[in-house]
Amino acid sequence: MPLDDEGDRFADAIRLLLLIAATAEPLDETSRNGAPPNAVAVLHAESRLQKLDFWLRNPDYLADELLNDYERSREAVLLDLAGEILDSDEPEVCAIPMVRYLFGAFEQLDRALSVLVAPRLVVMATKRRAGGNVLQDSYYLTSKGQQVAQSATEQFPELAWYTERALLVKALAEATGHTALSLRKRQYLQRDYALTPLGEIIPSIADRTRERLARQRAAAAEGEAA
Repeated sequence: MPLDDEGDRFADAIRLLLLIAATAEPLDETSRNGAPPNAVAVLHAESRLQKLDFWLRNPDYLADELLNDYERSREAVLLDLAGEILDSDEPEVCAIPMVRYLFGAFEQLDRALSVLVAPRLVVMATKRRAGGNVLQDSYYLTSKGQQVAQSATEQFPELAWYTERALLVKALAEATGHTALSLRKRQYLQRDYALTPLGEIIPSIADRTRERLARQRAAAAEGEAA
């Protein structure tokens, strides 16, 4: 295996661990029944993980969604958060493009997840239909995984960016709906995303989103001056 592939696998694993740690739901007494030992939180459905990962990997699309929410609510904090992303080179430096498939952005996560599963930082559980087909994969964050995620950001402060953005992604997802279907529908409302041919990389929208941010800022300034 080429060294750069191995490096990518571990980088992807770190990103996924921090994403799961930030977005997984803490286990309550009900959900704890049947959960793996030492599990502290769970994220259900691979398709949901893929949708959350898309926004983490594509800051320009995340910022565009923040602008969508700003237009609906006029909450200034949303404009500020979008500006924090778009005023920097984050959309260029931090982007990890994804390919569009039939059900949206997708990438095989097995190799990266294996890095988390082997030391039981994350435990995967699969629920199957009677015929054996997979109904749902669940990703359980263990107490060990939670500790590793926390210590990683403490030892390497640059990794805190993933947690900060993952928490934004979580808030966006909670406002959209908890199902993968609701997230997919929202992402398909984005024109460039929806029009990407199957099997091709979903393109950057950084320039267009920065222009949109400038228009919203100008409109907000006019409103304050009126």
